[in-house]
Amino acid sequence: MKVSRRQFLRSASAAGAALAIRPDGAPSFAPPLDRAAFGFPDPARHWHGDSSVAAALRAYGRVSAEAGPYLQKQKPTRAPGDPEVPKQPPASLAERFPDLPRHFVFEYYPWYAVNPYRHWEASERKPPVDVASNYMPRLGAYDSRSAAVMEQHARWMAEAGIGAINVSWWGRDSDTDLVVPTLMDVMSAHGIHVAFHLEPYTDAHALNYARDVQYLVTQYGDRRRWDCFLLLKHAGGATGPVFKSFRTIVPPVSTDCHGVTTAVPDYASDTVWHDQTDRVRTLLAADFDRVTLLADSLDFKRTQAGGFDGIAVYDNFVEPDTWPSHAQHCTERGLLFSFNINPGYDGIEPRHVEPGSCYSPLPFEPGKAKYDWSRAGDREAASAASQARIAESLRTTLALQTDPTMTNARRGFFLAYLTSFNEWHEGTQYEPMKNRADLSDQERAIGYHDPDNGNYRLTVLRELLAGVMAPRL
Repeated sequence: MKVSRRQFLRSASAAGAALAIRPDGAPSFAPPLDRAAFGFPDPARHWHGDSSVAAALRAYGRVSAEAGPYLQKQKPTRAPGDPEVPKQPPASLAERFPDLPRHFVFEYYPWYAVNPYRHWEASERKPPVDVASNYMPRLGAYDSRSAAVMEQHARWMAEAGIGAINVSWWGRDSDTDLVVPTLMDVMSAHGIHVAFHLEPYTDAHALNYARDVQYLVTQYGDRRRWDCFLLLKHAGGATGPVFKSFRTIVPPVSTDCHGVTTAVPDYASDTVWHDQTDRVRTLLAADFDRVTLLADSLDFKRTQAGGFDGIAVYDNFVEPDTWPSHAQHCTERGLLFSFNINPGYDGIEPRHVEPGSCYSPLPFEPGKAKYDWSRAGDREAASAASQARIAESLRTTLALQTDPTMTNARRGFFLAYLTSFNEWHEGTQYEPMKNRADLSDQERAIGYHDPDNGNYRLTVLRELLAGVMAPRL
């Protein structure tokens, strides 16, 4: 069964590790390791496992000693849910960053397939009518390898004002690697540049970090004469690539809901990470003014100890009113930060749960409200909450990244990821859904959450970004 990377909040089956540790510290032999029960990645099905943030919560109940309680809140700068277009900061971003659209980056997943179906069939779904999402895409169950699909995606992105994508990459010669040449051809034709999100494609992914970065730079930068590899331009003129990674800073052990603890198979010490990040900088020092390496972590001490430049939080459950505290902790350590512009979370749920499982569904985010998706009023209320989250997250990340007292503004850095363009399993997508009226009778029977206007997220984003992109008069 394929499940979301939010596994730490969701379920842990009774199965333990091959050699498990009971709460009393005594080892006990158990069935082979159930990776999902402990939130570990499963590369064979492109399941990321817990993010660094989620893994820390599972292990410690909080992110880091410095951050204090994980859900530490800050007073919002405006009333919750206010969708007002963000006001320009004192110094216009468009004036500071002439390539501003490329500082807004869609998280992009090129892993969908048909004949046979891949990813659409997760969680016991039976595509093409029944897909692994709470929403039916406007394009239906598509194939990521289709140039026509890529063309439509590129048009939607460009119309929204986005100038870059961050490709979910699962190692050289993987399906996500093989699709990159065509994807870059299409994106280049639309003025969209490409960055890479290094996924946990093996338990040794930390040890491969420098080699993977070198491969990506050589294969998709040098050999293509840098036609659309994202080289971020910083205020002041420095230019260089930016790499984000998933499951970068994870704890050494993980505990399931029954109290059984096992070693995390892809754990890497801070020393290992520091060696790898040093190697990356040595490899690329002669070619770039600056290389930016970001970890998906809120453990600021370990992020710094691992030699990373900063953090880039992926998870949409990290709410915007906690970001000021995290940005302050980053600033105290000289770390950069990037908080994601997101529409919330509405992930797919399994249809069958094993007896004895401690599974519990993760509620709709933002608001954690329960909706009756058969009711038009509830669907529109959910759409309104999602629109409000887009506006709030954009407003908050702009305010923090342009705050002259914070690291980003001091170092001339601005980068905002958008989570996501097409992560359909988790309901975080900006890619258009079908309009409610366009669902077939069979699709309606599935119970999809598609609203009346399936394009509302991209429309709201485009309207909000138009005010940010415009130069100050």
